[in-house]
Amino acid sequence: MMKYNPFPLFFLVLALFSFSSFAQDAVIIEDGNFVRGTIQGASASEVQLLRDDDVLQKFKAGDIKEYLWNGDIYVSKPLLVKNKVEQRFLKVEETGEVNLYSSGTNSAKEGEEPQRRVQVRPSIGVGIGSGGYGGVGFGGGITFGGGGGRKRQKKNQGITYYIEKPGSGPIQEVPLTADNKTEAVKSILLQKLTNDENLVERLKAAEDFDAKNVQAFVKAYNATQR
Repeated sequence: MMKYNPFPLFFLVLALFSFSSFAQDAVIIEDGNFVRGTIQGASASEVQLLRDDDVLQKFKAGDIKEYLWNGDIYVSKPLLVKNKVEQRFLKVEETGEVNLYSSGTNSAKEGEEPQRRVQVRPSIGVGIGSGGYGGVGFGGGITFGGGGGRKRQKKNQGITYYIEKPGSGPIQEVPLTADNKTEAVKSILLQKLTNDENLVERLKAAEDFDAKNVQAFVKAYNATQR
């Protein structure tokens, strides 16, 4: 399995934000081949782009590499869905030696008009996370506190997280909603976040996991692996 390389898209992001008079969304069919426009909406398996020539074009997850929407990157990944492998779009949360993705964060529901976020958030590390550029170590502002209580669980309801370490097997779901999530999530993270004794000890001592501290663990790991 090839490691996800954000650098070609990074330069594309810079180019897109250099032309503020144009749309800032894009569909990347493959490296060096992209279509720019304004994304009208997306589901787990399809994205709709109003191109700069005012033509509405639909792209299936199996036909493109990724797309950029309001500063976030969504990559096409093979997932096991009802015992069948399908290409689905996942939002990039962190990337590096280990990649963290999420789904259910930006999809239009069946039968609804797709909604487009208004706020555009251009930044040098757009949607890529500090795993790709300038990471933060322990003591650099990363919090490993466990458990967010019912309020945080409600906030993350409907969002599924996935983790991938290229070369170590297929992408895996992080079972944050499982009844035994603490031990299940801990087991997966210990398999993926290796070669860092300090991080392993923090993982073993963790009493609970949620989306925030899982992302913090992955971010910290990537920062030490460069």
